[in-house]
Amino acid sequence: MSYSVESLQRQFKLFRMSETAKELPDFLRKAESHSWTYQEFLHELLSYEESCREQKMIEKHLKWARFPYQKSLNEFDLQEQRSLSSRQLKQLKELSWLEQSFNLIFLGPPGVGKTHLAIGLGLEAIQNGQRVSFISMGELIPLLKTEEYLRKAQIQLNRIRKADLVIIDDLMYMAMDQHEANLFFHLINHLYERSSIILTSNKGPEDWGELLGDQGITTAILDRLLHRSEVIHLNGESHRIKYRKSIF
Repeated sequence: MSYSVESLQRQFKLFRMSETAKELPDFLRKAESHSWTYQEFLHELLSYEESCREQKMIEKHLKWARFPYQKSLNEFDLQEQRSLSSRQLKQLKELSWLEQSFNLIFLGPPGVGKTHLAIGLGLEAIQNGQRVSFISMGELIPLLKTEEYLRKAQIQLNRIRKADLVIIDDLMYMAMDQHEANLFFHLINHLYERSSIILTSNKGPEDWGELLGDQGITTAILDRLLHRSEVIHLNGESHRIKYRKSIF
């Protein structure tokens, strides 16, 4: 009994192995020219399918992460940011803090690389199979306030709550009223010990109470964020201002 390549391709597609189905004729030619054993042929075929699925998953997670831009940790210039050592950067890149559900808090003035560092770690986490969600504080508060009646807000917040790593950029850049502070507390409370959180802010935790407007909520938020966390201070001149481009 003989089977056509087309019929085999249809069967691969039936089992949702569409990428392998496309490459099947090429694999058959290679198997014949290299005299692959049955085991070698199956190994090559399944390794290719596994690689394709991993790449698709990474692409999906990158889309869900909603990064404003993509910059890797390899692009982070330690010569420009001397408050972080090469050893510290390597330790962060190893992601052991993520496995232990630790939080990272990057503090410092604008333009010193806080967001770049957060995104770089988010990209590393995605490459390691983790789900990541990036959002600025300015986007997060309106989402929390409209979750009850906007489907789009519900979907995005559901992804944030299910993420292994949540990055909140520009934390406390604006004051919140009591309702907004309550909503933010409930999100942090949900993520507590379920996910790791990376926060970037140009204000230290000692100033957050003034912006949240409620000392009780501030204490509850800090209690959860700082319980298992590493606070990293980044200093120096704004990279954006230092390397600004001029028309003239």
